[in-house]
Amino acid sequence: MWRDEWRYFLTALMFFTRVPVQLRDYRETDLNRSTRYFPLIGVLVGAFAAAVFWLAGTLVPYDIAILLSMIATILLTGAFHEDGLADAADGLGGGVDKEQALTIMQDSRIGSYGAIVLVMALLLKFHLLALIRPDVLMLALIAGHSLSRYMAVLVIATQSYVRFSGKSKPLATRLQSGDVLLASLFGLLPAIWMGLHFGEGLLAYVLLPVLVMWAWFSYKLHRRLGGYTGDCLGATQQLTELAFYLGVLAWSVA
Repeated sequence: MWRDEWRYFLTALMFFTRVPVQLRDYRETDLNRSTRYFPLIGVLVGAFAAAVFWLAGTLVPYDIAILLSMIATILLTGAFHEDGLADAADGLGGGVDKEQALTIMQDSRIGSYGAIVLVMALLLKFHLLALIRPDVLMLALIAGHSLSRYMAVLVIATQSYVRFSGKSKPLATRLQSGDVLLASLFGLLPAIWMGLHFGEGLLAYVLLPVLVMWAWFSYKLHRRLGGYTGDCLGATQQLTELAFYLGVLAWSVA
């Protein structure tokens, strides 16, 4: 059992980061089961971002340290989720119907909607992080990355995959209750820990915008596509991560 779980975790690490992992006994079904570790990958990515920020902060100004932290996460993940955000923006923005939207998402070229949304998202993320209190930021990076990936898991758990061909493959066609439970543990604990550590209603401040963003985007996916694609999961992660930082900032200035 533990050997299987370790393989599922390594599968998630292999697919969602650029960490050089090789699995001799990899099976196609492992990708489905690895979804439970998606938020844990977020914990690791967030911890890496926090470490780069802390180290850079001892050498360069605060805003440069934040920028280097952002660059580090993009390099670590291969801009996997940012690419999904851009493709989803192109498809949902430029497609007049479901089939056209899916076709546009499948195109590897970036369009005007994708370019605009991606640039604005990165700028917004930088400014939000730059305005968050330094004593809060490192925990916020860990919790933000893990919780936002958990929101993508919830999209998988509540909607159907709408395309089984092309460059994107589903993480899972159907999640078991144990998968969702384990993903919940890794996705929610960092945010809960952060809320308990700082108190003063922080958890409510961050969960509200994240849930609102998730509900809005999930509804949009259901209405426009009848489900999700791999690109939509990346977009969900990026949008809810931004919503999380927005909540942290609102709490810090309240």
